[in-house]
Amino acid sequence: MSHVVKKRKLDKTRQDRLYFDSYTDVTIHEEMIADHVRTNTYRMAILNNSESIRGKVVLDVGAGTGVLSMFCVQAGARKVYAVEACSIAEQAANIVKQNNMEDKIEVIRGTVETVDLPEKVEVIVSEWMGYALLHESMLNSVLYARDKWLKPGGIILPHKAELYIAPVSDPVVEDRLQFWYTVKDQYGVDMSCMSDFARGCIMNSDITVNSVHGEDVLSHPARFAELDLHTVTVEELRSVKGKFNFESFGSAAVNAFCVFFTVTFPCPDKPQPLVLSTSPFKPETHWKQAVLYLDAPVDVVQDTVVTGEISMFPSEESARHICIHVDYIIGEQKRQSKTFSIPDWSSGAQS
Repeated sequence: MSHVVKKRKLDKTRQDRLYFDSYTDVTIHEEMIADHVRTNTYRMAILNNSESIRGKVVLDVGAGTGVLSMFCVQAGARKVYAVEACSIAEQAANIVKQNNMEDKIEVIRGTVETVDLPEKVEVIVSEWMGYALLHESMLNSVLYARDKWLKPGGIILPHKAELYIAPVSDPVVEDRLQFWYTVKDQYGVDMSCMSDFARGCIMNSDITVNSVHGEDVLSHPARFAELDLHTVTVEELRSVKGKFNFESFGSAAVNAFCVFFTVTFPCPDKPQPLVLSTSPFKPETHWKQAVLYLDAPVDVVQDTVVTGEISMFPSEESARHICIHVDYIIGEQKRQSKTFSIPDWSSGAQS
C-alpha cells in the first residue's frame, strides 16, 4: 500500500528549534572555522576596519564560538556583545575566558530578537550567510538588530551581498547517466532502460550543494540581485529576483544552473573593498555552490543565447528554507520553468 506524505508547515518555534539545534554539535563549527577563505576574510575585514571599531561597541549577531567577537577585540573594540541562541554559547564563553577577553566580550544566550542590550552599538558584525546565500540564513535577524540597536552612521560587516547565476555542465552526472548503457558490455544484461529513471532521480528538483569546477561553467556569470544591508527590508527578502542573459563559451551540454554569492566589506583605507566570494572561479568555501539541475541536458554551441529569470523566496513549509524558481530559454528551445528547494530531512521525523 502506498502512502502519500503531505508536508506540514512547521510553526515558527519548531523551525527555530530545528535551526538552532543544528549548531549545537562541534562538526559545523569545525567546518566553519576550518574554512580559511571565510574565517580569514572576516578577520582581515575586521582588522582593516579598526579605525571604525577602535573604542566602539560591537554587536556580533549569531556569534557561534565567538571568533568574530575576538577579532573585534583585536581590532580595538571597547565592548562586544556576542549574541548566540544555541548552547554553543557556553563554549564561546569558555573560549573568551581562555583568551582573557571576558572584560571586553559579553556572551549573551538568546536570539537577537529577544535579548535586551544595555546600550546601542556602533558596529554590527555577523556571518549570517547560508547555502545560496539565503537558505537558513540569519539575515532577518541582522536586519532586526540593525533597526533596533545600530546607532545612526554605524557600520555593518559585511555591508553588501550579491547573487549570481551561470549555466554549467556536470560531467559526473553525464557519466552516471551513461553508466546504465555500459552494464550490458560488462555483465551481458541490458539495463539501458534505467537511464530515464536515473535521470529523474539525479536531475530532480532539489537544490544540490556541490562544488562546481570553473572549467564546467559555460558562460560569464550574471549578477541577478544586490542587497545593501543598510537599506534592505525583510519584506524585500520575501522575493529576491532578477533576469539573466548568457552567451555560451563553446559546444557543451547545459544540464544545470549554479547559483553563488559574494559579500563585500568596506575598507576605508584601501583602494578596493574586501570581497568574500563563493564563485566557482575562486578557492572553495564550505558554502560551495547551489546546483539546479534541468530536467534534461540541452546542447549548446559557441554564442548560444541563454536567457531567463530567477526568483528566490521562503518555503511555505519553513520560512528559514529557500526555494528557487527559474524560467529559462536555451537557444531555440521553448521556455522552460522549474522550482527547486533544499530537502528538509527533519520533516520526516515529525510525529
